[in-house]
Amino acid sequence: MFWRVSASVPAMSVALKIDFVSDISCPWCVIGLRALEQALDRAADAVTADIAVQPFELNPQLPPEGEDIAEHLARKYGSTAEQRADNAESIRLRGEALGFEFCTAARRRVYNTFDAHRLLHWAALDGDALPLKHALFAAYFTLGENLSAHETLVRVAESVGLNAVRARQVLDSGEHAEDVRARERHYTERGIHAVPAVIINQRHLISGGQPVEVFERAIRQIAGESRISGQA
Repeated sequence: MFWRVSASVPAMSVALKIDFVSDISCPWCVIGLRALEQALDRAADAVTADIAVQPFELNPQLPPEGEDIAEHLARKYGSTAEQRADNAESIRLRGEALGFEFCTAARRRVYNTFDAHRLLHWAALDGDALPLKHALFAAYFTLGENLSAHETLVRVAESVGLNAVRARQVLDSGEHAEDVRARERHYTERGIHAVPAVIINQRHLISGGQPVEVFERAIRQIAGESRISGQA
């Protein structure tokens, strides 16, 4: 379905459509999004880009109250306390280098994120979901807030300029539930089983929370190939 990016090709200025498939409870998705955006800034001489956030649930079976994060990671991955601490520190350092604060002490639980994805879908219909995505990442990974709680989601939506009354209506009514499930099916049926997944022009796939330099090389390569082939 997708072409994987490896080499570097000189680029000319082209427009890119980027689908960023991710979950709000995924720390590598924070790293991936921030690195992608910084790479796009570096490649601004070669490309313009429109980023659409797309849903993916790492833990769709979690109840709204969530699960203790240490118990969750031990059960899901079989990791020891030492391994979890080492991984958390690696993530913290990657985030710090990208200007994002991961606060392990604040984040005690992992939550069901389906309602947050519904809210993001609504925000995208209303204009741009990217500011809300960033705010949800900060609410969870920096402040340790419960992203399954409607009160939290409404407050975060309002903080980025979205209508709080309408946000609550969306959450309380169950709006966009089938839309989100359909988008999730769309990507899993096309082989996306881990996130973040960055899909450029519906053709090129870059997997994982790559360094800024890797994203920049890939973006310039894709732009160059598009220019050469007349697809820009």
